[in-house]
Amino acid sequence: MKLVLLSGGSGKRLWPLSNDSRSKQFLKVLKNQQGGMESMVQRVWKQLKAVNLDESAFVATSKSQVDMIQNQLGGSVPLIIEPERRDTFPAIALAATYLYSIAGVGLNEVIGVLPVDPYVHDNFFRKVKELEDVLKKSDAELALLGVEPTYPSSKYGYIIPELPQKPGTSGLTVSHFKEKPSETEAEGLIQQKALWNCGVFAFKLDYIINLLVQKGLPIHYEELSKQYSRLLKTSFDYEVVEKAEKIIALPYSGSWKDLGTWNTLTEEMSTLQIGKGKICDESSNTHIVNELDIPVTVLGIPNAVVAVSPDGILVTDKSSSPRVKDLIKDLVQRPMFEERRWGWYRVLDHVTYSEGNEVLTKRIGVFAGKNISYQRHGRRSEVWTILKGEGLFAINDEIRLVKAGDVLEVPVGSNHGLKALSDMEFIEVQTGIELVEEDIERLYLTWEDIEAHCEFSR
Repeated sequence: MKLVLLSGGSGKRLWPLSNDSRSKQFLKVLKNQQGGMESMVQRVWKQLKAVNLDESAFVATSKSQVDMIQNQLGGSVPLIIEPERRDTFPAIALAATYLYSIAGVGLNEVIGVLPVDPYVHDNFFRKVKELEDVLKKSDAELALLGVEPTYPSSKYGYIIPELPQKPGTSGLTVSHFKEKPSETEAEGLIQQKALWNCGVFAFKLDYIINLLVQKGLPIHYEELSKQYSRLLKTSFDYEVVEKAEKIIALPYSGSWKDLGTWNTLTEEMSTLQIGKGKICDESSNTHIVNELDIPVTVLGIPNAVVAVSPDGILVTDKSSSPRVKDLIKDLVQRPMFEERRWGWYRVLDHVTYSEGNEVLTKRIGVFAGKNISYQRHGRRSEVWTILKGEGLFAINDEIRLVKAGDVLEVPVGSNHGLKALSDMEFIEVQTGIELVEEDIERLYLTWEDIEAHCEFSR
């Protein structure tokens, strides 16, 4: 069985720590076994390794999340990259064509699909492995993993099995689905042995490939990528699952949680406070998550979350926290913090003057051994002040050694790149018009290619 992990989302429900480039699965707020902090995606990938599923797993994601995934999981994780975000049906269709036409997976191979960020124990992934056997032993088109409910929740969709079940059936034959019922309805569904739909399912590869053929869509990855905008922005549940005639479900009785809101996320945090600050004794069950280098003090406010990042500040009662997505839906701003394959950056200041000129100031960190691509900009100049470490600076096809205290100028149109010999930090001041990521023309990505093109200064 091959696994496809879906990594998407716009990060609105865990604002201000999450944003369009740093979705919830990348937030390092969970404590690992070594006492450090890890993200949901790092936790899940470690769990896949524990049950020997990582070598057959692929991550399907948009271009905007590639650097973040490589930063947290390493550069060797197989990625299936969407040209743009279009919902789960297009993402899974594109992944199927990649497995078929690029990875050489056979049409009879079982493909499992799951979110990249469930909060579960290792036995959940052992159950995922069982989907392959259950699907092969049945004549079903799809096999779903369903969580046995622990309470009548109105937050989840439900898988309702046929009653009574046919004897000798592997898994439960599915009757229909119910999306986010009321708590009263949910109580009745639980009496019918309904399961929470956790977004985990499996199918044989030819099922999706044949579906694409029926829809007149390409079945080769490169071609479908070019025509990706043709695919409807719709969910896999709506486009495929609800239209399938034969579905079975495998019940899972262990713990499972969607840490998609501040109230559910803080329930699994091992500490009340991350970052600088102080919580008074009367502020019981209150959490601080602070990414800034200034202290945050909470006095006399119980059952709250105070989240602080370069993107903004949220102060919310825990029960109200799921509504933050609706409150900020019209908020448009550049991400103020991003993790990249080579390190990270934080926006310190951004000013637009009346004549249209902009100045953007960033603090940038590059990990030892990593490099920023060889690139140029058409609408801005840059000045770099090295604060820490040493590295190799390439500009206009010449490479020289740089260290803390050096000031580097990058005029408009200059080819430039950097490799860190030790962990580096520097302040970058951009000056120009339209200071956006799109004003980057990348010439070479690897330092080997950069060195092959450039000469070392004498």
